[in-house]
Amino acid sequence: MSSPLWSPDKSNNPSLIKLNELAKAKDFSELHKWSIDNSADFWRFVVSDSEIVGDFGDTAISGSGFFQTEFFPGAKLNVVDTLLKGDPDQIVITEISESGQRRTFTRGEVRKLANQVAQSLVSAGVVEGDVVAACVANTADVVSFALGALKIGAIFSSTSADFGAATVLDRFQQISPKVLLVTSGYEYNGKEIDCLEKISEIVAGLPSLVKVVSIGSKPNPYLSFSEWLSASDGTPEISVKGSFSRPGFILFSSGTTGKPKCIVHSAAGVLLKTLSEQRYHLDIRDGDKVFYFTTCGWMMWNWLVASLATGAGIVLFDGNPMYPAPERLFDIAEKEELTFLGVSAKYIDSLRKIELKASHSHNLSKLRTIASTGSPLSHEGFAYIYESVSPAVHLASISGGTDICGCFMLGWPELPVFAGQIQVPALGMDVQVLNSDGSLTKPGDKGELVCANTFPSAPLFFWGDKENEKYIASYFEKFPDIWTHGDFVEPTQESGFIMHGRSDATLNVAGVRIGTAEIYRITEEFEEVLESLAVAQKYESDTRVLLFLKLKAGSELTDAFSDQIKQALKQKASPRHVPALVLKAPDFPRTKSGKLVELAVTRAVNKEPIDNLGALANPDCLDWFKDLNL
Repeated sequence: MSSPLWSPDKSNNPSLIKLNELAKAKDFSELHKWSIDNSADFWRFVVSDSEIVGDFGDTAISGSGFFQTEFFPGAKLNVVDTLLKGDPDQIVITEISESGQRRTFTRGEVRKLANQVAQSLVSAGVVEGDVVAACVANTADVVSFALGALKIGAIFSSTSADFGAATVLDRFQQISPKVLLVTSGYEYNGKEIDCLEKISEIVAGLPSLVKVVSIGSKPNPYLSFSEWLSASDGTPEISVKGSFSRPGFILFSSGTTGKPKCIVHSAAGVLLKTLSEQRYHLDIRDGDKVFYFTTCGWMMWNWLVASLATGAGIVLFDGNPMYPAPERLFDIAEKEELTFLGVSAKYIDSLRKIELKASHSHNLSKLRTIASTGSPLSHEGFAYIYESVSPAVHLASISGGTDICGCFMLGWPELPVFAGQIQVPALGMDVQVLNSDGSLTKPGDKGELVCANTFPSAPLFFWGDKENEKYIASYFEKFPDIWTHGDFVEPTQESGFIMHGRSDATLNVAGVRIGTAEIYRITEEFEEVLESLAVAQKYESDTRVLLFLKLKAGSELTDAFSDQIKQALKQKASPRHVPALVLKAPDFPRTKSGKLVELAVTRAVNKEPIDNLGALANPDCLDWFKDLNL
């Protein structure tokens, strides 16, 4: 077995102590098994221990299977009552702009703002079940807007302000929002970005709108957020109770293989699932300071807002996390005394490449947990955190998705951390790794990540998906009534998991499936390599692997360097991992949330059509791949 990078002290988290006592569990393995075998007891414990406000009835789970199971069928609640319970004077939202402007909001202030939003939405004719939407920067006003919508039982959906008009319309035209919140402009990389022309196009393309409200200081023709709220004094309190399965959020798939799927979630289900992750797996507690670098177009924004229910305060940042210097997020962590810092694996790898040593320059003594998601965190990324950021922090690599607005696998504060591994499956989730014939894989073998039981944040349905046809096709075609997520995963001897990338990006070489992350881990050890992307190209009645590299400025891909790359892959992985060609590329396509889109490059080099380029942050870079003649 490997040596751990970090081992925990004995936990003093009272919630974990209570949970282990209820399950009579000696270790995590026993606790996890109990949470699956006694699913109703587990989820009811989370409700009680988290003090979720509402009437939950006598039954925790009814029915069976993904499409027949219902959680808390007799419940009546409104999630905002839980999200905003507690001391009215506690600062619960801190907003920081790229230029350094800072605003804080107490819980009492947020309650008033959310209630003003609720009353203003009612005045606009919004009723329970209507959709309201936002195309916005990551600010406190957006949180109040979302909470106000949830207060009246409306459904909230958001995209980031940097999405193009066509990309926003691809999403919002499907769900017909009644009210739209927009950002007139935002800061990025030291520049002011004007959104007014784009907003005009978006508004013109949404005939369902009855009201458009704006945030931001740039003059515009729309009613400002503060003016809109001024007609209400925030009293009396509004809290429209609904069922546990009442829709609360619409999230969107990336849309890289067609129009984005509109994934409808129960707000209560997302809250319950998120609390099980934050309070137990990630040790977020009352009074903590929680930060996740995210935009409003990524599910981690919903996840971050949900952490208000733990009693923690949240810190919002909008802008480039590397501007004006790469240590920007550590500046925030130190000044705001963060206890939880969430970032992407690519961000960690970028810091590693420039050898930033935050442990030498910043006081991070309050920081207990660093979370990483978005793509697999490399072994070297794990080591970098402990060597250059903090030797005392719990590094939790987490993996899930927009599809479930939560995690399948994540950290556990009572277990050691091993390089390259996600520590444990999520409580209440029967996570398995299967071979193509449905049998369980052994440690060291790779297979499909699945979940064999349902869970509170499973989508209710896809918007406009008659008979759940798209829903079933997305997750249940491979193994009926077993959620197949599309990740290529390896269970380990230490009972953890190594992520090897998406199944649809898995390379098949001489009958052996290779996860692209296996290649990237080795190629990105080279100082010259900023990023890697491997795809399969159809070639002479077979397929071959092409490896593309983004190199540091001034670095060249010589024949000698290409041979070094191939030799490293052969020695450290296997001969099958060696690409047929190594090529230098100017840029790689990625989604708005920063994920590499390997499938788009695969289609480009195979001269196949690429759907929905609007889902990409940089679609023009695909022209280089399309023009290759190999």
